[in-house]
Amino acid sequence: MSGLLLQEFDRLAHAPGGVARLRELILSLAVRGQLVPQDPSDEPATELMHRVRVARENNELPGRGKRGRPPVLHAMREEPFTLPAGWVWSTLPDLCAITGGSTPSKALASNWIGGIPWVSPKDMKVPVIEDAVDHVSSQALAGSLSLIPSGSLLMVVRGMILAHSFPVAVTQVPVTINQDMKALTPFEPGTLPFLMLLCQGMKTEVLALVDRSTHGTCKLESHKVFGLPIPLPPLAEQSRIVTCVDELMQLCDALEAKGRLEAQQHARLLETLLGTLTDSTTPEELAANWQRVAEHFDLLLDRPQAVDVLEQTVLQLAVRGLLVSQLEQEEAACVWLARLKSAPPSVAGARSAETPSADLVRAPFKLPAGWAFSSLSEMCSITGGATPSKAVASNWSGDIPWVSPKDMKVPTIEDAQDHVSRSALKGSLSLIQPGSLLMVVRGMILAHSFPVAVTRVPVTINQDMKALTPLDSSVLPYLSLVCMGMKPEILALVERSTHGTCKLESAKIFSLPIPLPPLAEQARIVARVIELRCLCADLRRRLAASQATQSRLAGALVESVATA
Repeated sequence: MSGLLLQEFDRLAHAPGGVARLRELILSLAVRGQLVPQDPSDEPATELMHRVRVARENNELPGRGKRGRPPVLHAMREEPFTLPAGWVWSTLPDLCAITGGSTPSKALASNWIGGIPWVSPKDMKVPVIEDAVDHVSSQALAGSLSLIPSGSLLMVVRGMILAHSFPVAVTQVPVTINQDMKALTPFEPGTLPFLMLLCQGMKTEVLALVDRSTHGTCKLESHKVFGLPIPLPPLAEQSRIVTCVDELMQLCDALEAKGRLEAQQHARLLETLLGTLTDSTTPEELAANWQRVAEHFDLLLDRPQAVDVLEQTVLQLAVRGLLVSQLEQEEAACVWLARLKSAPPSVAGARSAETPSADLVRAPFKLPAGWAFSSLSEMCSITGGATPSKAVASNWSGDIPWVSPKDMKVPTIEDAQDHVSRSALKGSLSLIQPGSLLMVVRGMILAHSFPVAVTRVPVTINQDMKALTPLDSSVLPYLSLVCMGMKPEILALVERSTHGTCKLESAKIFSLPIPLPPLAEQARIVARVIELRCLCADLRRRLAASQATQSRLAGALVESVATA
């Protein structure tokens, strides 16, 4: 391998996507004869081609297959690159019998009760085929279906997977294939390992030949892929190349395993160290712990995922009263709550119909001075959603945003993908006023996230959502923050059905104890969180720029080695 590659191996391996680039580079060098040295004593590939040509003309092929028709090689206008000594240009039909596939009649049940693997693209996720999801009987071979012998090379020639990948695999048992596949049975069995490697190493060139129909179907036309010139080394060199590639791929496997282990260890270290921050009981203790962690930020925050964890830690510190200092002269939260409860309906608005479950209201941690525990149902009017009848077209001809979980990817809602009319509000659908907090309470997204957003315009919501309109609008910014800061506690309440649906029961989420600071402190907390989240966003941008630079350097290195 090139000395330049060895010199910069560590940088390339640790760049974003570096190991994948290494694999591509190894294959690229292999099929160009740059991975192992040539041996003048090797029998040249021209002799190999002579034996292959004799075997093809005599149809000397193990098992059952169709003779390939070699394309006219002199039609190649120019060689893609200069071949090493002893190599020759060839094509896949020159070297292999090529067999197509088909689907036996589904109307004949007897076609599908056998034990012969029937390989389709869904089976092509492994490099070696020993079985398939579907099987056919010997009776199915009476039609256009052929039995492919063991030691053949299978490839996908039609399907959406060709938009980004070129699956190939070697058969270790006799199989049949469907119409989206081709099977290549080498006339010289010893060439099979290198042909497999060749197809992997020429993935870029093969995918460049893919045709895409107007409805998106991808297809490799036979005359294109089987007319592609391929470099063929002497048989002895093929063996050395395959052995070297196997060794280097094992090294890549080890690098990937090491990377995964390092990522897991880094995540545990980050969780432990940042956990000391959330375990702090006073601002003074937090300051001391923060100082110790901050000394190692350059090591801890070296990837975007670590910044995400830091940001969540900031939010958790905020709702525990550890982010800003408390001031004795500020009105306590319990006074504000008492005033809210005694306010007449005209001032407080409609009270929520959601009733807390008393046995769930437990203080999860000790509150700072001046704070109090409350609940969302105590501070907000809560509204559910619905889906207007699709049978009434007029319901969906308006301009009122109808928010569903798919719209909850932004922190503020100003529009939605779907809209309803005023007539849709006559049923169970309510108009949610600006300044409300929307949250998702049902859907698979609750398996890992808890989306919340603030409305800037009047909206309606679907049945997988809830809208919380604060009885005192000044508390809205803090309520939005607390829903993000208490995400772990909220997700712990999610119930999962037997078929995987996730749901937040109203009795649980709306009785969850919410740590409530004095109103003045809420404003300071929100301002401090905005400041720190901006710093996190800036850190992500810097990391992204650094990783992009590393990736470009790795790409340039790969290109320089490949063209050396």
